Amino acid sequence: MVIEPKIASQKIWQILETVCDPEVPVLTVTDLGIIRDVKINGDEVEVIITPTYTGCPAMDMIAMNIKLALIENGYPNTKISSVLSPAWTTDWMSEEGKRKLKEYGIAPPQQESGRFKRRESLNVPCPQCNSTNTRLISEFGSTACKSLYQCNDCKEPFDYFKCH
Repeated sequence: MVIEPKIASQKIWQILETVCDPEVPVLTVTDLGIIRDVKINGDEVEVIITPTYTGCPAMDMIAMNIKLALIENGYPNTKISSVLSPAWTTDWMSEEGKRKLKEYGIAPPQQESGRFKRRESLNVPCPQCNSTNTRLISEFGSTACKSLYQCNDCKEPFDYFKCH
């Protein structure tokens, strides 16, 4: 069976909007911006993804979840391909994804006029109380793509999604 590319592509993107990141389940793969392309060739669907960083342990699970979601929605012949270049950047995250991170208790990446702030000038706002009176506890938080901070006002520890 040959798939109609234009109609299928729209449907596939809708399916991808339901596939969650296993490490931060409030984010979808489209919120993260890791979906590079969807290609349809005859009856095969290929989804091209870029990991948030090389060696990210969640990427195998993400690829499997994408494949399962497509199979469940009538696309049994699927292929997931990874590309590393250009490297993923937090610029690719959706604004909706950044909002979801904050609501979940993870400080989203901080930008200043389209550029990421240098670490030494970074005032990471607490996702609990919005105070910028925070301090870095560890360069690595619950996962390698996050740093651990603590708010000096409300005293809550929190992860900060590092800029890449």
